[in-house]
Amino acid sequence: MTSTIHHPPPAVPGADETVTQRRRYRSTTRRLLTTELRLLGRDPLTLTFVLVFPIVTMLIIGGSFGTEPDEAFPVNPSHWYVASYFTVVIGATGLIMLPVHIASYRERGVLRRFAASGFPRWSFAVAQLAIGLSAIAIAGLLLLAVAAPVYGVPDVDDPVRVTAGIVVGSVAFVSIGVLLGTLLPSARAAQAIGLLLFFPSFLLGVGGPPPAVMSEALREIADRLPLALANQAIREPWLGIGNATGALLTTTAIAVVATALAARRTAL
Repeated sequence: MTSTIHHPPPAVPGADETVTQRRRYRSTTRRLLTTELRLLGRDPLTLTFVLVFPIVTMLIIGGSFGTEPDEAFPVNPSHWYVASYFTVVIGATGLIMLPVHIASYRERGVLRRFAASGFPRWSFAVAQLAIGLSAIAIAGLLLLAVAAPVYGVPDVDDPVRVTAGIVVGSVAFVSIGVLLGTLLPSARAAQAIGLLLFFPSFLLGVGGPPPAVMSEALREIADRLPLALANQAIREPWLGIGNATGALLTTTAIAVVATALAARRTAL
């Protein structure tokens, strides 16, 4: 009489190791994100350019043109600048805060230590995205909280388009900030380049004089600035002065390209 011996199915090689590795990656990425968010509030450059600068300049400029629409402003000028300065927060985060933060890491060899410590390749990019979006959310809400008792927060005419503009613009400039931080050799260089990129965009496309009082040449330049396009995608549907479809699509394209390049550069 012969007996049949049933053998258990062969174990999948490395299955347990793969599960363990995934859990370790989630744990290390969570620790990295927690640490980075904690450091966010200790950076004086962050507090100055992302929190303080937009609020102070909004309070000054927002009260300089009265509250009645005229030839230069199609809506209440104060509301015009309240809506515009939300984009200033986005630009300050992407062009100043993140490049300096990341370039200082490169300068001190922190990124090499991340790689040597076994962090997953995508963890640093995810952490910087979360930091940038958190900074924009906190600073943007603080800006609106300060504006509310002074100038009032304008009613949102098209919430869907405004939300889309904020999300796409934020992702675009956070990705640009990460990209700049990984390309520039030092924190000082990142600060210099960031300021050179930020202030012309700020003055021409967002927080400066209205386009109606600019020369034709300046308007042509302003219309092509990425920060101005993001501002149009947010401000126009917010104030009900247009749908800004072209600006939204262009900003989306910028976000896709910048995110792809930033992800490639931050692969540890």
